[in-house]
Amino acid sequence: MRERDLAPPGGTAALQNRFDAAGLHLRNRIVMAPMTRAMSPGGIPGPDVAEYYARRATGGVGLIITEGTVVGHPTSSSREDIPRFHGDALPAWQAVVNAVHAENTAIVPQLWHVGWDPLHWGRDPAEVPGPAPSSPSGIDPGSGNRLTPMSVHDIENVIHAFADAALAARRIGFDGIELHAAHGYLIDQFLWNETNHRTDWYGGSTVRERTRFACEVIAACRRAVGPKFPIVVRISQWKVGHYRARLAHGPAELAELLEPLVAAGADVFHCSQRRFWQPEFDGSPLNLAGWAKKVTGKPTITVGSVGLADSDFLGYLDGKGAATADVDEVCARLEEGEFDLVAVGRALIADPEWPNRVRSGHPTRAFDAAMLHALQ
Repeated sequence: MRERDLAPPGGTAALQNRFDAAGLHLRNRIVMAPMTRAMSPGGIPGPDVAEYYARRATGGVGLIITEGTVVGHPTSSSREDIPRFHGDALPAWQAVVNAVHAENTAIVPQLWHVGWDPLHWGRDPAEVPGPAPSSPSGIDPGSGNRLTPMSVHDIENVIHAFADAALAARRIGFDGIELHAAHGYLIDQFLWNETNHRTDWYGGSTVRERTRFACEVIAACRRAVGPKFPIVVRISQWKVGHYRARLAHGPAELAELLEPLVAAGADVFHCSQRRFWQPEFDGSPLNLAGWAKKVTGKPTITVGSVGLADSDFLGYLDGKGAATADVDEVCARLEEGEFDLVAVGRALIADPEWPNRVRSGHPTRAFDAAMLHALQ
């Protein structure tokens, strides 16, 4: 692929092409991005959750990545209404899979461990209810607060919990899994030098050394599900509250980060940016998904304010909405082969029919933060 300024051709044909690679078989290139809704009382998704995802499938999405759903470990979740992916929550996920598959859409769960939840950084850990959170080095990068770091035994238990969840996903009938290794949550805390100061096997001065925990999670999931079940890994440079954070400062360092994950069994990289159109490194128009594909050869998903205008990610926390925008640029870059799939977040909260409307040329609906108060 040539690295040049990409002129949008108009039209959305590239979004409608089938995708058959990395074990995924999708009717189009549109992905529903994982968005935490936290509307599963007691951690069990109800019929309203199944209906919520089924509406997006009916609306034309090719792949749904569920909101973050936590693995079976005592500190994996920071809220009771975040859905679980273990125990008595699994039959409810079976209902979600059935509802989505009935609409000819694929679905994967995003498996999650929040670690020291970045939304709680800056707070005294003693003021946060529940057990002390898990953290590679017990470091809060915002305040300097400290916790007891995870022991090797703790780490092994978390790895087993991810593998158990991956096996459950395959047994239930999901089409793959996504591992949440982004935004400052537990796996990402091991990757980032600000939160991983360990001097044992799970630490190190280079990003390649700091991938060992992520690699062991991926490898354990791969052993659990076998060689052909898709494993997507979500990565980001930015962290919640730390938008200028970087794991990799250039393409060579990005390769150092991603190559071990590929060797461990990653099939697809889901590359989270706040705005998909922003170049990741100086001297090239490629975004993070473009560079991840270039250095690994693996399929990638781009995400970040697709279909929204003048939007700031997490602005919804301040009650900010977002106007609609065309998709000419993302379609042009998809057509060029910079990335393979396009994830849509808040635009799909606003409009479950977003894919069908884009395909037919009908106007889409603007996003209002008030929409987050219900599963619609």
